[in-house]
Amino acid sequence: MCKLTMQDIADALSTSRVTVWKALNNRPGVSDTLRRQIQEKAREMGYAPAGAVPLAAPETPHGRNVAVVVCRPESSLFWMQIIHQIAKDLSEQSVNLMYTYLPTSCKEGYVLPGSLTDGSVEGIIVLNVYSEQLLTMLAALPQPKVYLDTIPTLPFSGLHGDLLLIEGRASLRQITGRLLDQGRTRLGFLGDVNYAQTNTDRYQGFLDAFAERGLKPDPALCLTGPLGLRTHYEEISYFLEHLPARPDGFVCVSDYIAHFIQRYFEEHGTDPEGRIALTGFDNNAEYLNVAERITTVEVHPKTLGARLANKILFLLEHPGVGREVSYAATEVLYRGLLAGQD
Repeated sequence: MCKLTMQDIADALSTSRVTVWKALNNRPGVSDTLRRQIQEKAREMGYAPAGAVPLAAPETPHGRNVAVVVCRPESSLFWMQIIHQIAKDLSEQSVNLMYTYLPTSCKEGYVLPGSLTDGSVEGIIVLNVYSEQLLTMLAALPQPKVYLDTIPTLPFSGLHGDLLLIEGRASLRQITGRLLDQGRTRLGFLGDVNYAQTNTDRYQGFLDAFAERGLKPDPALCLTGPLGLRTHYEEISYFLEHLPARPDGFVCVSDYIAHFIQRYFEEHGTDPEGRIALTGFDNNAEYLNVAERITTVEVHPKTLGARLANKILFLLEHPGVGREVSYAATEVLYRGLLAGQD
């Protein structure tokens, strides 16, 4: 005989598993009528989980908890600005933000932290997590979830939550198009295109610009495969040392990647006249050798934080609503060799 699950109860009442979980654990966001129906159906079907409480138990609208799940807690100021804005906006609604750190990768038998599975949090915001195994485990949790970015190998529907993506395809198509229109056809793209969906989108924008002009990029000028977590500079240096010819420019998936190229140029005396165009993404002020100097894309991390907070608050108040995929708009900032071309 198969073990009865919350999904079975949800199917019997044509509601969501999240709603059933809330009703059986006395969590806010479920009407008294629906809560009573779920509890009665659970008893009728023989489902009596530990921790279920009677309908009359008081609810506590204050002190609600939302987890922000993050890999690589040592990440840059870009990520911290997003998190701080989330915390600010949630606190204004009497919702506490709980930091939960996950490893960048996990071994067989790994289990998620207990705070995500024991009912401590009512919603989850996922940032900077790019492991398919971890994303799949998070997707299986019953709480409402909002993700900032994902991986291209996992279908959006497999996340079981809302997804917010940073627009990058149009931005990179625009930047690459301007370079090509300057006659800079020997362009390379640098960045792991399968690391994140946003990286894939940015690379597609690079390809779009070539295709629109009936051109094709030289694969020998592109570095699009995986890069080691702590060996970016070594791998990028090796690539630059073995280029078959001098490029006209590099379109980078991020300012982070661009700053490694600039570092290599400076350390090796490459391009002292600054004729090789270099572009990035994120407008990150932390990388001083490229900050305010190269064409990049403004992302507005505080706006991202506010949108993520608004999304999880909406899902907490409207359990079971359809999942949404949306894009945050960006703005190209032309600098250096691409400035003043409008």
